[in-house]
Amino acid sequence: METIVFDIGETLVRDDRHWASWADWLGVPPHTVSALVGAAVVQGRDCVDALRILRPDMDIAEAYHARTAAGRGEHLDERDLYPDVRPALAELRALGLRIVIAGNRTVRAGELLRALDLPADLVVTSEEWGVAKPDPEFFARVLEVSEASPHATLYVGDHPAEDLFPAKSSGLRAAHIRRGAYGHWWADHPDVTETADWIIDALTDLPALLNGAQRPRPVFRSVPSGA
Repeated sequence: METIVFDIGETLVRDDRHWASWADWLGVPPHTVSALVGAAVVQGRDCVDALRILRPDMDIAEAYHARTAAGRGEHLDERDLYPDVRPALAELRALGLRIVIAGNRTVRAGELLRALDLPADLVVTSEEWGVAKPDPEFFARVLEVSEASPHATLYVGDHPAEDLFPAKSSGLRAAHIRRGAYGHWWADHPDVTETADWIIDALTDLPALLNGAQRPRPVFRSVPSGA
């Protein structure tokens, strides 16, 4: 492996403050939004559908700009990083791997991430590229910046439909992280266990795996109804 590319939301960055900020903007309790996000995940839907359920007539893009204009726009700082992010990225970089962060986020999120000065060679978002996952063009761009062949590039993410499946369809290696609502709910689904090169519980699992450890045999467990 020569390059590791990381998704952003619920791979590197916790999304709880993100959804809590939307709940505050909409005037509903945070647990209401969290519950609706969970329902969307279980149904295999986009978690943004939680906002559409609460405000069917709301234009989410317009609401985002209204929040920003009101001084209640995006926030992302050290508190939003999972605790294993810095040590894992630093260790992988020390192994001589190229580290890229590329996921579905806004231009502003890219600016905030770069301000954190993570141990990465490149930080870029879908809005900056003008194309979002799971579009194959996104992963074509990933391969352009990876500076490695598809087989020598690993994409790490929590979302099967946006990360794992399209990455593998584009010829990349892929690791599914059991993190966040999508990551936990779908980790044991047969399609995930059969497709992923690795299923990991933490980013700090990666250095040992990439240092020659064999892919673990998938553990098949029953999938909750609706998965």
